[in-house]
Amino acid sequence: MANLGKIARRGGLYTLLGAFAFFSAFPFYWMVIATFKRDHDLFSPLNNPFIFNESPTLDHLRLLFFETHFVGYLLNTLLVGLAVVIITLVTAVPAAYALARWARGWGETLGIGIFLTYLVPPTILFIPLSRFASFFGLQESLWSLILVYPTFTIPFCTWLLMGFFKTIPKDIEEQAMIDGLSRFGAMSRVVLPLAISGVLTVVVFAFTLSMHEFIYALTFISVSAKKTVSIGVPTELVRGDVFQWGPLMAGALIASIPVAVVYTYFLDRFVAGFTMGAVK
Repeated sequence: MANLGKIARRGGLYTLLGAFAFFSAFPFYWMVIATFKRDHDLFSPLNNPFIFNESPTLDHLRLLFFETHFVGYLLNTLLVGLAVVIITLVTAVPAAYALARWARGWGETLGIGIFLTYLVPPTILFIPLSRFASFFGLQESLWSLILVYPTFTIPFCTWLLMGFFKTIPKDIEEQAMIDGLSRFGAMSRVVLPLAISGVLTVVVFAFTLSMHEFIYALTFISVSAKKTVSIGVPTELVRGDVFQWGPLMAGALIASIPVAVVYTYFLDRFVAGFTMGAVK
């Protein structure tokens, strides 16, 4: 009976995990099918939508790469994401370290206040921020996104790193300073390597948020060659009520694969960064 109960519990666990894996993988499966399906096969109500009823085709990829600025969208997204990550790290790391180490009771209150600014809905801010971009002549420029995105990545990342730095004992850096390191040297050579999970969490969060953000990118940029993936694919491949599903799914698939790989590869550190930062 004990073995039977153990087998039943394990079977239930595997069934649950299998259902979750199917639920998680199905969007990728559908994007792959839609990417290589012919239009007739894709739109015919008589065909099975989940398999290839006709021979696969590369026409959708050909249209995506040679008849749109999709490669430019990817490069623009990479440029904006890397710039936002650098700005976020340069600002959030020292701010979080200072609040975690030097600010006492009011530091926690200030950290919560900083985090609350992240909760302000983007739909409230995009109009004044668009006026800001227009005033400084940043309309139709990637700089508008590079300067605006940190306004909501820095608050959250600062709050997250504050909790993470608090898990690292002060004695470690004090001993490093006794050995001759400066405060900056102790932070950069001792504390940051120990906080690598939190730093990686910030990098992944800031980059993926910059990559998938839609409202500000749609508001600030209308020139096709300067768009990012998040707005370039839907705005250029949807014309009125005509949806080019094959190229749309191809663009979504190509853009999502790097993010899926990064999340899978850094999943343990990413979860550790969120949980350890949240505990404190």
